[in-house]
Amino acid sequence: MRKVSLETKILGLVLSLSLFLILLLTTTFSYMEGRQIAKDKGQLALELSKTISFMPTVTEAFETDDPAGIIQPIAEKIRRETGAEFIVVGNAEGIRYSHPLASEIGKRMEGGDNSRAIREGEYYVSEAAGSLGLSIRGKSPVFNEDGKIIGIVSVGFLVDDVRAQIFKDLSKEMIVSLVAIMISIIGSYMLARSIRKDTLGLEPFEIANLYKEKNAVLQSVKEGILAIDQNGLITSMNQPAKKLLDIKESVRHLNVDGLFPSKYLFEVLKSGEPQVDKEISWEDKSVIVNCTPIFDSEGVSGVVASFRDRTEIEEMVNTLSEVKMHSEDLRAQTHEFTNKLYVLSGLIQLGEYDEAIDMIQSETSELHSLNRVVFEQIKDTKVQALLLGKIGKASEKKIIFEIDAQSYLEKLPDHIKLSQLTLILGNIIDNALEAVSSMEEPLVKFFATDIGNDMVFEVSDNGKGIPEDAIAHIFDRGFTSKNSGSPSGYGLSNADHVVKELGGIIEVQSEDGNTIFTVYLPKEQ
Repeated sequence: MRKVSLETKILGLVLSLSLFLILLLTTTFSYMEGRQIAKDKGQLALELSKTISFMPTVTEAFETDDPAGIIQPIAEKIRRETGAEFIVVGNAEGIRYSHPLASEIGKRMEGGDNSRAIREGEYYVSEAAGSLGLSIRGKSPVFNEDGKIIGIVSVGFLVDDVRAQIFKDLSKEMIVSLVAIMISIIGSYMLARSIRKDTLGLEPFEIANLYKEKNAVLQSVKEGILAIDQNGLITSMNQPAKKLLDIKESVRHLNVDGLFPSKYLFEVLKSGEPQVDKEISWEDKSVIVNCTPIFDSEGVSGVVASFRDRTEIEEMVNTLSEVKMHSEDLRAQTHEFTNKLYVLSGLIQLGEYDEAIDMIQSETSELHSLNRVVFEQIKDTKVQALLLGKIGKASEKKIIFEIDAQSYLEKLPDHIKLSQLTLILGNIIDNALEAVSSMEEPLVKFFATDIGNDMVFEVSDNGKGIPEDAIAHIFDRGFTSKNSGSPSGYGLSNADHVVKELGGIIEVQSEDGNTIFTVYLPKEQ
C-alpha cells in the first residue's frame, strides 16, 4: 500500500478544516445577515408607514373630494427618497389613494393583510404578495381627529430586492472567504515545508522505523551509550549504560550531572572536539569513555558518550592471556614428552634396555594414575584441558603437581564459561606454582568435588605462605607481594570478581608454609 506523504497529509488536513470552517461561518453569517436585512427592511417600512399616517396633510386629505390628488404626490416623493418599492395609502375600505402605478389608484388593495390595521388599529410588519409581487410590508392605521380609523398606510420592499441585497453582501463575503482559503493553502504549504525541513526530509513512517532501529542498535551494543542535548539533559540511554551506572528508573530529560561524570561531555559540548579513550572513576569502577559531538545547522547540539567498565576490558585481556598461557602450557607438555621420547630413543640405541624399561614403567605408572583421575573421575572437558596444561607447565618447571585421588567432578553447568573457569582456576594454580618455584621439594595439590549443592575446588602448595596481614588484602585490586608468593596485582582480584559473579566465594588459609585456596561455586545460578 502506497504511503501518503507528510506534506500531502498536512495540506489535506489544513485545507479540509479551512474549507469546512469557512463554509460553516459563511453560511451562518449569511443566514444571520439575511434575517437582519429582512428585519431592518420591515422595521424601516413600519417606521415610514407610521410617519406618513401621522402627517396632517395626509389625514386632512381624507376629508377632501380628491384625496388621491393630494396623497399621491406626497407618497411618491417619499418613496423615491427612501427607496421603498411602494407606498400605498388607502381608505377604511382598502381603496387606494396612492400607488407607484397610477393605474392602480382607485382599486382595492391586495394581499389580505390589512384587517389588523383597519379593524384593530395595530402597527405591524407583514409579508404578502400584492400587485407588484411578494413584499415585506409595514402597516399603520390612519386616525382622524376623533380617533376614528379612516384609512391605512402600507409601505413595502420587494422580497426579491431584499434577496438581491443579501446575495450582493454574500458575494463580498465569498471574496473574503476565497482570500482566507488562499492564505490557508500558503500557510499549510509553508508549515509542511518547515516540518519536512525539521525532519530532514523524512516521512513519519521513516522516522518511526529509524527510532525502532536506533533502539534496537542501542540495546544490542554491549557498551553503555548515553546521549545528552546542549543543555546537558539526557535524551537516551541504553540498558548496558543503566546497568553499569546502577540506574533502575527512566532518566530521560534529567540532568546528566550526578548520574555520570560529565566533565568530558561538557568539554565536547563547548569545543566540538571528540574525546577518545578517557579514563574516569565512578564509584568503585574505572570507566573508559569516548565522547562524540552531535552537529546541526547551528553547531553542536549534543554529545553521544560510549563507555565501558575497564574491569571488563581487563578481564577480557586476562582471559585471552590465560588462554594463551594455557596453550603454551600444552605446548610445554608436548615439548616435555618429546624430550622423554628422545631419551628413550637414546637408551635403546645404546642398548640400555633395562633403564629404558624402568623409565617407561615409571612414566606409565605416573601417567596412569593422573589419567585415571583426570579422564575417569573429572568428566568436564574444560577442567580436563586446564589440568593437562598445568601438569605440563609443572613438569617443565620440575614441580610436583598432584591431583587428589578422591577428586570427582561431573560436567559443569552451562552458565560457567571456559573463560570464567580459566580466570578462576588458572590464576590460583599459577600463583601456587609461582609460590613453590623456589622450594627444594615444590609440591602443588589439586582437589575437586561436586558433592552437595556446590562445586568445590581446592589448590594447596608448600610455598613460604602468605603473611597474616596480607591475607585481608589478597583480593584487593592492584595488591602485590612478590616475595610472599602472593598474586601480582590483578590475577586474584579478577578471579574473586568472577567467583562473585557466579554467586560463589573464595577462602584462603595459610599457616606453617602451607597455603590453601578453596573455591565454592553453586551449581544453580
